[in-house]
Amino acid sequence: MAVCIAVIAKENYPLYIRSVPTQNELKFHYTVHTSLDVVEEKISAVGKSLGDQRELYLGLLYPTEDYKVYGYVTNSKVKFVIVVDSSNTSLRDNEIRSMFRKLHNSFTDVMCNPFHSPGNTIQSKAFDGIVSGMMVQTG
Repeated sequence: MAVCIAVIAKENYPLYIRSVPTQNELKFHYTVHTSLDVVEEKISAVGKSLGDQRELYLGLLYPTEDYKVYGYVTNSKVKFVIVVDSSNTSLRDNEIRSMFRKLHNSFTDVMCNPFHSPGNTIQSKAFDGIVSGMMVQTG
């Protein structure tokens, strides 16, 4: 399962970021922000080759020694980044896609909430619950 999940706004600032274990939080912030360059590169490459037809799931952005970073972009250019532990070899591509789909659906629910101001950080117990279900449980 995921060790870090981030939702990044169209303007590349974090709307939501959560990591387990919390003592590595700064490292994950750095990893997520580093991945944004790769996301932008993939978006522009896909945009040139396919025209308007776009695949939301970007796949593996890059592997590091300890983690694998996956990306997903919505039609409104909001980016989702999921970081998983490299030692987890049982996680397949379709499971990562499923996690992104679930995250996207929950994000859509947050955006449809009349009390949420778009552009503000996400503070939703339901969204937290979905993210918690995807995170590695330690201890």
